[in-house]
Amino acid sequence: MRSVVGRPRTIPALPAALAAAAVLTALAAPAEARRGRHHHHASGGGYNPPYAAMVVDVKSGKTLHAVNEDALRHPASITKVMTLYMLFEQMERGKFALDSDLTISAHAAAQAPSKLGLRPGQTITVEDAIKAIVTKSANDVACAIGENIAGSEERFAQMMTAKAHALGMSRTQYANASGLPDPDQLTTARDLTVLARAIQDRFPHYYRYFQTRSFAFRGRVIGNHNHLLGNVQGVDGIKTGYTRDSGFNLMTAAKSDGRQIVAIVLGGKSGASRDRIMADLVRSSLPRAFAGARQAPPVTEVAERARPAVVADAVSRTRTQVASADDEDVETTGTTGEPLDIMPSRTTTTPGGTWKPGPQGASQSLPKAAQAYAGTSSAQAPFPGASKTAARMASTERDEPPKAVTGTRVVPTAWVIQLGAMDDEAKARSMLSEARAKAGGSLSKAAPYTVKVEHGGTTLYRARFSGFAEQDSAQDACTALKRSGFSCFATRS
Repeated sequence: MRSVVGRPRTIPALPAALAAAAVLTALAAPAEARRGRHHHHASGGGYNPPYAAMVVDVKSGKTLHAVNEDALRHPASITKVMTLYMLFEQMERGKFALDSDLTISAHAAAQAPSKLGLRPGQTITVEDAIKAIVTKSANDVACAIGENIAGSEERFAQMMTAKAHALGMSRTQYANASGLPDPDQLTTARDLTVLARAIQDRFPHYYRYFQTRSFAFRGRVIGNHNHLLGNVQGVDGIKTGYTRDSGFNLMTAAKSDGRQIVAIVLGGKSGASRDRIMADLVRSSLPRAFAGARQAPPVTEVAERARPAVVADAVSRTRTQVASADDEDVETTGTTGEPLDIMPSRTTTTPGGTWKPGPQGASQSLPKAAQAYAGTSSAQAPFPGASKTAARMASTERDEPPKAVTGTRVVPTAWVIQLGAMDDEAKARSMLSEARAKAGGSLSKAAPYTVKVEHGGTTLYRARFSGFAEQDSAQDACTALKRSGFSCFATRS
């Protein structure tokens, strides 16, 4: 992960496992509030973020609205919902209390606005930190939370990514605790609906802080940026966000008449436009939500056995931190200079041959402790390589010939479906068998196979289905798999 120039002071850390991060997918970038096939490119001085949205009925688990829900987006300050999730978890374990002090480091104090403006060496109580995140969206406080939990913001981001994947947020990766611009800070509308439900399911006592309208801090009264609180019936949280790269984002939860929904809007053109869209979604979706007893299970973490091997990357990068903020407190805005890459990079596997990098020398390599991985509903989704991210890597992969699951030799067709890459071939085979059993007719003519991949000294096994001559047929089969609870992507063989 890239860090701010000048290494931050390290605070004694809680033990944390190195997490897997994700790789960019190829995106279709439709216009705001509708599906389409037109790509948006950087123009007029900045990346024009495409719109994405999703509404989920909490009690039934059904999707009530979805637009570009699986396309990668920058979360901006919605990142801080995961930051607080991590803090709440440490409080639940007795590591912190509401009156515990968090120390502000020089690194935390140097964060770009929005911020409280705390100086190095000062402290803030955990409860005030929570309120500062919910209302002010304070980047200095978010960074301090991460450092006090993990010892450094970098390590905390790895923990956040691991937690996201454990919750089933398979396409999310974090590079920092605040949501400040970073090309590797990525999520989807679907993943954020998972987080919105998870934080309520796991921490109902602490979730009430997201209803805070304002709080007093050292002579100042700080108001909440979420203008839907108190203005749209049923809305009880939870978080806004904005950077130039992300557009205007909003995560919302609402309850009314025994019904409960979570809703995500990403890439709004303005704060007011985003708020109008969200208000309309809440008003139209709540009456259609299920009012009976909850049928959908609470969001829980996946079993340890479902987690794949981690492929570490020690590449060191630096960046100058620019931009930040929430829509009502934009003191400076900026861009990473690296908008989401909407064109896929490709690799070729030749049966009986060896994979060779393309003319750019960029393999389908995995950045920053990344993995290619997907699986059942309790596993994580993969990302096809993205050219800009992959080009930053110096590692290479070697693919061995495809190995059929059924014993019959498989020659990959023009298009294939990949469910993931596991650290054990038996796991990859099991994943393919389960997917075929659940997907029914959509995979009746598909041939399951595995591909052994050597990456940076680590062996992974790609789980794939062949049998698709056209992209559309592969995408249709992948869509059917997703309805059965699997994550997947279509790619050229």
